[in-house]
Formats: sequence, structure tokens, C-alpha cells
Amino acid sequence: MSGTEPKTPHRTLITACVMAATLMQMLDSAIANVALPYMQGSLSATQEEITWVLTSYVIAAAIMTAPVGWLAVRFGRKRLFILCLTGFTIASMLCGAAQSLPQMVGFRLLQGMCGAALVPLSQATMLDIYPFAKRAYAMAIFSSGVMLGPIMGPTLGGYLTYMYNWRYVFYVNLPFGIVSIIGLMVFMPNTTPKRELRFDWWGFAALALGVGALQMMLDRGQELDWFSSREIIVEATLAGLGFYLFVVHMLTARHPFLSPAVFRDRNFITSVSMTFCISMVMLATSALLAPYLQDLADYPVFTAGIALAPRGLGTMAAMFFASWLANHVDQRKIMAIGLMVLGFALHRMSTWTPDVAQDQMMLTLVVQGISTGLIFNPMTVLAFLTLPAQLRGEATALQALARNMGSAIGISVTTFTLARSAQAMHADIAANITPFDRLLQGTGAMARFYNPATAHGAAFLDQEIQRQSQIIAYNNDFHMMAFIVIPPLLLLLLLRRSARATPAAAE
Repeated sequence: MSGTEPKTPHRTLITACVMAATLMQMLDSAIANVALPYMQGSLSATQEEITWVLTSYVIAAAIMTAPVGWLAVRFGRKRLFILCLTGFTIASMLCGAAQSLPQMVGFRLLQGMCGAALVPLSQATMLDIYPFAKRAYAMAIFSSGVMLGPIMGPTLGGYLTYMYNWRYVFYVNLPFGIVSIIGLMVFMPNTTPKRELRFDWWGFAALALGVGALQMMLDRGQELDWFSSREIIVEATLAGLGFYLFVVHMLTARHPFLSPAVFRDRNFITSVSMTFCISMVMLATSALLAPYLQDLADYPVFTAGIALAPRGLGTMAAMFFASWLANHVDQRKIMAIGLMVLGFALHRMSTWTPDVAQDQMMLTLVVQGISTGLIFNPMTVLAFLTLPAQLRGEATALQALARNMGSAIGISVTTFTLARSAQAMHADIAANITPFDRLLQGTGAMARFYNPATAHGAAFLDQEIQRQSQIIAYNNDFHMMAFIVIPPLLLLLLLRRSARATPAAAE
């Protein structure tokens, strides 16, 4: 099959169009990170409220990702692709024109709902238009778009915010959206819709309840002091109930919108679990680095964006290197090396201070980008190694759901732990500041500047304590994320090795 499959007409042009759509969707999950402080002032939002600009998009995409496979079969992949891409482009323009926080959150929800289908539809299209022998190469292209979006988002967002203003981080989607829509309309082959299919509303409602309630709990938990709040208890109960009902319904319904057969494929479900773990790290790292560089290291917004660019270069190079290396080395070994390198890079980041040398910081970020490329390319190939072709639509949607949920949970958890750790460290440091501290004694400039007996001295002293506690809190977050590579390393033991011949069920 690998050498006799008919070549899809205009495959290169279709690839360019679907990858442009993928890159747009993934960019918008992170491009607003650097611009958040500017949005906060323009939209009159608090620091907690402005994070909804990120999480509203991610959770809307997570909820609407699951039914993409069914929708593509019911209405036709081409028609759904063009409709969602058009809606995504329009919603991007509305986000750029938003005048208040409620408007921005509403438009970001719409953008996430429309963008949810773009990544799974792109992946399913790439799997179909490339033969099995070139699947590693195709997934290297696809994975580059998926991973470059969150990595390059802060860089592009920083440039646009610096050169223009934050609204252009959304307006930039317009030209690419128009070109991609026209390209898909002209070159993408049609698929026959199956109009007799009926949607499983109960299964979708249960999953949406679980996903939505979980995200609400994670976002509101820090503000409401977690389970001391009745709201958090209710949301946790609804999340557990929603996921329980979804699983029971999927196993007992005659025609659930997610087939149980997808979950019986060991390679696929293992890869999805690994995707969830790694996604918790990737977007959360971008979300932490942008404010770290701007608020603590005093980088201008443009410089902060440029400083994050090396990760993307490392990822792109490693993606294609991994696709070539997979012809000679067991792909599980490539992933194991990538995971260990990722853990090492995160450990190095946990030792940073704001005065870290820029070349040292960029080298660490390049290493982190390389590790990501070594993980995601073979992981994506192995996920579909033994999965029947008719399940690809549902499988790509489920993989995208795991990626989105991992990203959303990663942002919420790291934001929560950052705030809690900063508060705890502030209390610990302040408890050791006494009038008998040698730094505060004497007549030197430092003693006068930080003199707690004067109003301005006490203010400066508290500001410095706050800064030091923030530095330690960021280090703790990066150190915590380094341990997230352990579960994927253990899951590698469950993956079947990729045979270089085409598996019977793959095509």
C-alpha cells in the first residue's frame, strides 16, 4: 500500500491550506499571553479577570472538539472545515474590536467554538492525503503547526503589540483566513455527507457538563479559596457527575457520538494520555514565561517575544529530524530521550533568576523546543499505527480534546500554585525581617532606603519581598512541571513498536 496508493491531486496546496488553519487556531491559544497586561488596562479588568481571555478560548475549544468527528461525517469534512474557518476568522475580527471584558470573553468563546474543529480536521486530512510510507513526514508537518502555535504565539504577539497594539494579535488572522478558505474551496476534495446520522445529544451534554464544570472550578478555585466555597463544591460535583454519565452513556448507548472502539486501541489511548500530560506543560510554560520576563526581568514586550522564539526553531528542526530518525531507531526510544531532555530543561528553568544571561536562557529554551519535537512527532505517528481508518475522525477529535484539556488544566493549576506559593514565600520572608537585621542597621544608603520605620522605606521593603517571593514561586512552578514527564515515561512501556510495513488496519 505504501507505494501503490494514488496520489491526491494538489496535495501540496491542500497541505498549505490546512496547516495555515492549524497554525491560526494554535497561535490564538497563546498569542494573547504577551498582550494580556495591555488588554487588562484597555478593558478595565483585574488580573484574575483578564485570564478569562485565555481560558474561555481554550475551554470552548475543548467542549466543541469532541463532536468534530461526527459533524465531519454528517455534513462532510470540506463543508465543515470551510464553515468553521470562516466563523473563526470573523470571531477573530470581533475580538480585535471588543470594547469591554464581557465582549472579549464572548467573542473568544465564539472563536474557540469555531476553531475547535480546525486542528482535528487538519490532522484527519493529512492522514488521508499522504500514504502510510510518508505518514511520519506528514505528521512532522502537522505537529510543527500544532507545537509552533503555542511556542511562537508570544513572540508574534509581542511584536504586534509593540509595533501596533494588542488588537492586531487578532486582526492578523484575517489575511491567512481568507487565503485558506479560498484554497480549501478550490482544492480540497469533497466527501459525501451521511445525512441519516443522528447526533447523540445526551452523550455530548454529559461531556460538556464535565469539561465546563471542571474548568470553572479550576479558574474560580484560587479566587474563592477552593473547597471552602459552596460554588467550587458544586462545580466539582457537576464535573464528576458529567464525566461519569458520559462514560456510562458511551458504554451503554446504541450509537454514542464517540465510539468505544477508539478507547480499545492501546496505542491510541496511551498516546492520548501522553498528549494530555505534555500539553499541561507546553502552554503553561508560555503563559508563565511571558509575565516572568516582562514583570520580573523588565523585558520590553517586543524583547520578551523575541526571547521566546528559539523554542519554536528547536521544535521545527526536531520534528523533521525525528521523522527521519524514525526510519532507523525505535520511535519509543526517541520519545524517551525527548521526555528526559524536557525534564532537564524544566529543571534548569527552575534555577533561573531575573538576571539570567539571555544566551543561557535562549539555549535552555532551544533545548526545550528540541525535546518537544522529539516527543510529539513519533507520538502522533504511533497513535494511529493500529487504529482503523474509519475511526480517524473521532480519534483526531479526541486527541485534540486531550490537548486542549491538558492546556486548560495546566494554565489553571500553574496559576493557582504560583499565587499560593508567592503568598507563602512572602509570609516566610517577611517573618525573618526584623529591626536587628544587619541590612537594616547602620547609616548606609541601603539601610535608609529599606528603613521600615519610614513609610517609603516600608513600602520599598515590601515591594522587594514581593519580588523575591514571586521569583521563588516561578521557580517552584517550573520545578513542579519537571515531574510531569514521569507519567509519559512510564506510559512508553505500553506502546507497541512501529513496524515499517503498513499495518493491516491502518489503511
